[in-house]
Amino acid sequence: MNRKLIDWPTFIASFILLLAVVIPLVIYPKAGETFVNELNNFVSGNFGFLYLLMGLGIFFFLAFVAFSQNGHVKLGEKDEKPEFGTASWAGMLFSAGIGSSILYWATIEWAYYYQGPPFGLSPSENQLETIQWASTYGIFHWGPIAWAIYTLPAIPMAYFFYVRKTPVIKISETLRPLLGNTSDSVIGRIIDVLFIFGLLGGAGTTLALGTPLITAGVSDITGLEDTMLLRTIILLGVTVIFGISSYLGLKEGIKRLSDFNLALAVFLLVFVFVTGPTLFISETTTNSIGLILDNFFHMSTWTEPFANVSGFNETGFPEAWTVFYWAWWLVYAPFVGLFIARISRGRTIRQVIVGTIIYGSLGCLLFFGIMGNFGLYLQLTGAFDVVSVLNEQGAPIAIISIINQLPFAKFMVVVFVILSVVFLATTFDSSSYILASVTQKEVEDGEPERWNRLFWAFTLCILPLALMFLGGLSTLQTASIIGGFPLIFIMFMLAWSFMRASTGDLKADDKFRPKTVVLDYKRIRERIRNRRLKLKEKEKRNDEEE
Repeated sequence: MNRKLIDWPTFIASFILLLAVVIPLVIYPKAGETFVNELNNFVSGNFGFLYLLMGLGIFFFLAFVAFSQNGHVKLGEKDEKPEFGTASWAGMLFSAGIGSSILYWATIEWAYYYQGPPFGLSPSENQLETIQWASTYGIFHWGPIAWAIYTLPAIPMAYFFYVRKTPVIKISETLRPLLGNTSDSVIGRIIDVLFIFGLLGGAGTTLALGTPLITAGVSDITGLEDTMLLRTIILLGVTVIFGISSYLGLKEGIKRLSDFNLALAVFLLVFVFVTGPTLFISETTTNSIGLILDNFFHMSTWTEPFANVSGFNETGFPEAWTVFYWAWWLVYAPFVGLFIARISRGRTIRQVIVGTIIYGSLGCLLFFGIMGNFGLYLQLTGAFDVVSVLNEQGAPIAIISIINQLPFAKFMVVVFVILSVVFLATTFDSSSYILASVTQKEVEDGEPERWNRLFWAFTLCILPLALMFLGGLSTLQTASIIGGFPLIFIMFMLAWSFMRASTGDLKADDKFRPKTVVLDYKRIRERIRNRRLKLKEKEKRNDEEE
């Protein structure tokens, strides 16, 4: 154990801040829920448009970077090959980025839109439009903008770690081109602590959503009653799994768990697609892709602007869903970005940007297209009333009930529960790995200290335990939106810092050639005239020789 490597001020401040938030929430749950709901109304009501503009802005910024000269920069040495194969790389970034939340929302999110559609539509009067948007909006929320938000922090972090060879994995270090020596001051530490707290808050949301889903599956399989005790036992069990994986390290633990996770996910999707309503799933998913392509900008910027004007109904859809999701991705972005950066050695910046957005979006498209449309088919055909179960018994039971409509139902519930556990574990072994990296002064041989990784693995379960006792999905959504707000400005700074550093390095390189071409037409015309004269002289000599 090398204690000198630990950045103790950041380590201790992050842990104290976590306790300072969790303890009051446990002691005063009602007051805590009221407080965060008021903050939610203030932030989403007054600044929701900032989240939407940020998402769209990041997407186009990364598109520009990918196809600019900056995108050609390799993250590593000249002849260095990618550290991980494409399949393992895609599996790790996908597992780290979405966790068991993909199983939760991909299966049931359509049902919320089915009852409360966007754009002021009426579920009864605009039934066809409502159904189409119900199968579409989830794919949009988990699509290119979400993965662009994840990718942005990865680019400067990977650049500093693999190109500039900075041995420190910290947000403050990545902002050094803007902050200078201020990165080493209190301001730099505040930025790092905010990142850690944001990650802990986002992790708490995901664990607190994933644990009841796993518990509902275990209850369905074993017949045990779904109690808070069972949820607590399952949460601690999952924590042990991802703690061991994180302790083993990136290649021995996290990579192997992600590979297993990817194989099991493919099996589940193929099984549902083949044994379920294959044609309905195919056609509905294709239709959803078309709707997104047709309405991408509308969906990305819809703020319900006339909600407060007399005569227009306020649905709160943008704040409850799109703003919430962009804030959720934002909270996770520094962590996922750090992890993507860590596993992307040997790739170019363009490959990281394009690969992350495409593989991430495609994976989510398959989950929402197959799992979501299977549930929608059950609802529309009357084979199973998903919406009633959702409203009366809650989302976890509704999700497990949908899985129970498959052939070999009990076996598939077992597969679903195992996949939920592994998805959750692959996200949080990555989280504890990155948290350990951020709380060290430097990372030797690319691996943070094992005891540090294990400490954060078990610390990650503190907040979700508190949130589970606090209860309420709206409270969890609120925590995500509030936690993500300061990161809007940090994301802007990360983009600026990367462009300043990489463009400056490119211009200073011996092989740099400016993109701007200045033409001297007089000299060009003179050269053309000289070429013509030489050509005529050559023809004249040829004639004389003949």
